[in-house]
Amino acid sequence: MHVLVIGASGFIGSHVTGRLLAEGFRVTIAGRAPARLARTWPEAAVLACDFAHDDVSAWTSRLRGVDAVVNCAGLIGNRADYAGVHDSGPRALFDACMVSGVERVIQISALGADDTGVTRYHRSKKNADDHLAALDPDGRRMGWAVLRPSLVLGRGGASMALFATLAALPIMPRLGEGSWQVQPVYIDDLVEAALRLLHRPGLIALKLDAVGPCAVTTDELIQGLRRWLGLRPAPPLALPMRFLSLVARFGVGPVTRESLSMLVAGNTAAVAPFAHATGLHPMALDEMLARHPACAADLVEARLQAFAPALPILLALVWLAGGVVLLAFAPAVAVSTWLAKVGLVGLPASVALWSGSLADIAIGLALLARVRGAALAGTALMLGYTVILTLAAPDVWADPFGPLVKNLAVLGLSLVVHAMEARRG
Repeated sequence: MHVLVIGASGFIGSHVTGRLLAEGFRVTIAGRAPARLARTWPEAAVLACDFAHDDVSAWTSRLRGVDAVVNCAGLIGNRADYAGVHDSGPRALFDACMVSGVERVIQISALGADDTGVTRYHRSKKNADDHLAALDPDGRRMGWAVLRPSLVLGRGGASMALFATLAALPIMPRLGEGSWQVQPVYIDDLVEAALRLLHRPGLIALKLDAVGPCAVTTDELIQGLRRWLGLRPAPPLALPMRFLSLVARFGVGPVTRESLSMLVAGNTAAVAPFAHATGLHPMALDEMLARHPACAADLVEARLQAFAPALPILLALVWLAGGVVLLAFAPAVAVSTWLAKVGLVGLPASVALWSGSLADIAIGLALLARVRGAALAGTALMLGYTVILTLAAPDVWADPFGPLVKNLAVLGLSLVVHAMEARRG
């Protein structure tokens, strides 16, 4: 079977792709960054696409020889293009599948993408789900299945990262009253369900809520992850709804208005239809965590995530202060003395002062704008300053205020911020 996977760079899509390849399927993956996909999945064929803009004709040419399609594309955020990526893009793909004679389509949607949906995220997913179902209600020409997962847990997932970060804090945060309910499904169970539906013989036309066997509260989820990380119990700290809404409004870390609304509304469903249709016995929270015990890296990652949003800002402030203070606040006599130590006086000194200060400010602004490579560029500039001062005025290393020694701390922070940039892909 030749399977096309959309969204293979995402959490669910990467697990689906890996499982298909491991089982000997012929796999093609599509995305906006084909070069990166090819590096990640050299065994798969790769094609470029822009899900938010490609029309039916663009997809029809790509579907030649494809037997099945698994659409895992999805995004969430305060400025996310739900209309393109969740709605019009999938509808164009599904229309092309119908025209091209694709035998089976698996759509990864979201729990709540139905008449009860409370967010733009849910409504955009529902529009595509309904369109797929309306193309062939009985699945006679093109078998289809819509999987609507609850919170999907597994290493590398945004939900796992968020709740593990909360679990790793010194005091256990209580979201709202701690009683919001979710029904997490393990990533391996979700992938197994998708593969079983691909293999399922006969007609298929299903919408299934993909959930674990039982609901848990957000308190229970955070406590379970805290045990998984090997941490002792911690006293709870209630985070009022007003505070959570403010955090979500500014999109701090993975928390968005959409994700908060989903938690408040509840994220649960009956497991029996999912289990019956797929023949699965989904794992409960403790079982899925026990399947992959936490290691030291999991705890480090969880703790780092709590501070990750602030680190680029702190580094940017260092660079902005370095540039602005020299130009606007530092005494002219002190600046002239420092420049004279490296042999710069008169016009060359002024050029060096303005050039260096503006470069510092540019690095700071680039960090605030999340420009890739900004931290590394800052590291190179800082090392250049350090080498020049070391050669021209080595006594600066003995200065009691440690202007050069502190560069070592800035170097460490810069490398961490650069590593986080690389992790964004």
